[in-house]
Amino acid sequence: MNALIRSSLRIAVTLVAVAAAAGAGQFLWKHYREAPWTRDGRVRADVVQVAPDVSGLVDHVVVHDNQEVHRGDLLFALDAERARIALAQSRAAVAGLKSQIAQARRENKRNVELDDLVPAEVREQSSQKLEQLDASLLQAQAAVDAARVNLVRTEVRAPVDGWVTNFDLRPGAYAVTGRPVLAIVDRQSIHVMGYFEETKIPRVHVGDRVQVRLMGERTALAGHVDSVAAGIEDRDRQQSSNLLANVNPTFNWVRLAQRIPVRVQLDQPPADARLIMGRTATVSVVEGARAVAVASNGE
Repeated sequence: MNALIRSSLRIAVTLVAVAAAAGAGQFLWKHYREAPWTRDGRVRADVVQVAPDVSGLVDHVVVHDNQEVHRGDLLFALDAERARIALAQSRAAVAGLKSQIAQARRENKRNVELDDLVPAEVREQSSQKLEQLDASLLQAQAAVDAARVNLVRTEVRAPVDGWVTNFDLRPGAYAVTGRPVLAIVDRQSIHVMGYFEETKIPRVHVGDRVQVRLMGERTALAGHVDSVAAGIEDRDRQQSSNLLANVNPTFNWVRLAQRIPVRVQLDQPPADARLIMGRTATVSVVEGARAVAVASNGE
């Protein structure tokens, strides 16, 4: 009788262990293979490359590396002496043309009043001269506007709110038109990009609530799925010289799931969170009313 009881207990313990192992295996399979979460997330933002609109020597620099700036803040200024001289020259040209136009109008008026006493050819020439001077005046006034813009743009200002990064500009350096000299991380564009396995994408939908946990931070940030990438690079197909499909002939029996970028917009991120571009994050999509737990182990 005792042997039968001991045998039954061993069988019961074995069945419980097998059931527990099966349950744990099923849970782990769903968690790691199906649940829409990934530790492959990155904080991303738009980077605005700031370049001067005019060339010149850097006169003075106002900001420093990693400084927070707001749209319209002065970053640095170029030597404006040449721009002021160009503006003065263009204004002088306008004044000279106005004097010539005044004289041409008086001559034209006199020729019209004299009528037949002045040859028709002369009257036509004076009228044409006046029209040409009027056109030249418009051109000169446009040159004044351009010189004024160039003078204003010797002061380079921040185009967005954000942080100056990787900045190494000093007075005396020569800045060239269109060549970037500093970068600003746009505060308004900060978001998180989660790279989900393609097997998990069917369970990710635009508008789904998301939990984001930055590496080294204990508090999870709230957000939502903003968009899912429309395509990724096909590495098994390359460009061919004769425009035919160049497909990789090799095939591996073990095929790893590809990563699909999912853009996550943060909902009111806390001001004290260091949302540094490039930081690693764990991204978990909330399915319905149930939040997918943020795992502590890697995928």
